[in-house]
Amino acid sequence: MRALRRLAVLTVLVLVLSGCANSLFYYPNDTVYLTPEDAALSYEDVYFESLDKTRLHGWFLPARGKAWGTVIHFHGNAGNITANLNMMGFMPYQGLNLFMFDYRGYGKSEGHPDRKGVYEDSLSALRYVLARPDVDKQRVFLLGQSLGGANAIAVSASLNPETIRALVVDSSFYSYRSIVKDKIGTLPVLGWFKAPLSLIMATDSYHSGDMIGSISPTPVMILHGTKDRVIPYHHGEQLFERAREPKTFVRVEGADHIEALAPRNKVTREKVLDFFRQAVRPPVLSN
Repeated sequence: MRALRRLAVLTVLVLVLSGCANSLFYYPNDTVYLTPEDAALSYEDVYFESLDKTRLHGWFLPARGKAWGTVIHFHGNAGNITANLNMMGFMPYQGLNLFMFDYRGYGKSEGHPDRKGVYEDSLSALRYVLARPDVDKQRVFLLGQSLGGANAIAVSASLNPETIRALVVDSSFYSYRSIVKDKIGTLPVLGWFKAPLSLIMATDSYHSGDMIGSISPTPVMILHGTKDRVIPYHHGEQLFERAREPKTFVRVEGADHIEALAPRNKVTREKVLDFFRQAVRPPVLSN
């Protein structure tokens, strides 16, 4: 009888949770954590439209001095751009324009987030930046963190080669379904059924592991902290395995989720900057 009760509870949970994990990837808010004024950075408030005309908000932060490139930042599943300025605000001081934007439902952007909509927002952000007259279209880089890494991979995979010069993916997951499977595996009882439950609870469109190989010959750098408690380190290794050359993997010892570019990790920051510099540096011709 007890076994039957457990089976009944499990059945109800499956029916309730079917497909709901897709929505659990998004935790937007409009809290203001840090502004460009707080960081003594010049910026332009930007509003642009997604493919379905949803109105989106972002910041264009120009480089200090002459820009040698432009970075488009794709943030993670929680908060908004104001929660990410502490990690990304070093870019303009290093001679890079920085474009940060909020997906639909985040910050000052309108609408409600879903996977297709957020992908379209990400693609629209790239198109907006490429249309700006003050951006060198031959020197555009993408940098995605956590969920933003999946969005940046999906956008990069949809582009013609050479549209962007390099892609950095920080603390991201191999696929939507695989990270759901990992999370279910930590739960009592339900963990025994993590494989079938992940198939029911999450779809796997925009599968990063399937798409990342098609980004070649655009250079790809994968960053992942060894102590990531949100997206386990093995996801970064799996993404790197599926990527094609040219590719670089940076193991960030002791770093938790999206800590690779925290202010204290100056070495990792410099590796990312050098990766971007190498991507726009003319090749050395042999005799």
